[in-house]
Amino acid sequence: MATVLDLQPIGSLNREQFYQLCESNPDLILERDPLGKLIIMSPVGGESGAQEASLIFKVSLWNHQSQLGIVFSSSTIFSLPQGGDRSPDVAWVSLLRWEQLTPEERENFPPICPDFVIELRSKSDQLKPLQNKMLEYLASGLKLGWLINLQQKQVEIYRPNQPVEIVLLPAYLSGENVLPGLSIALD
Repeated sequence: MATVLDLQPIGSLNREQFYQLCESNPDLILERDPLGKLIIMSPVGGESGAQEASLIFKVSLWNHQSQLGIVFSSSTIFSLPQGGDRSPDVAWVSLLRWEQLTPEERENFPPICPDFVIELRSKSDQLKPLQNKMLEYLASGLKLGWLINLQQKQVEIYRPNQPVEIVLLPAYLSGENVLPGLSIALD
């Protein structure tokens, strides 16, 4: 479960301040929404951690074979164009877009929205904030996103300019034209 701190009564948290806060508190899992609210994320349990690791492995294996981009874990924070600083459970950025960033931009919180993200709903996660996060990714340039909701045994698929598609589990998910050839079985 995430805790949201509204800092408006004392000021707002800009990107540089957020970066410094994260650097000073490496044991905390932090995000910042587009309005500057600080989000303190809870660590996940064993089941969610294992599922996340499996998804990272599957996307990484596909990427190792295709050599089309870079895969990131949930420890990576992306500074999104719409103002938020977010860390998806799994993220992928095309090699072409990644190489357009400067070495300094790659070293810090990359100022780019991933082309593809996976958010895995853990037992402690509220659904609505995750759905809003997926919409934030879309508004920032996301090309394909999966919100995996094991509690309701479904996946919400997010694509630009399209309604959210809901697929019931078990299912095979495709990387479509964003990650061509990627297919992941979820049961």
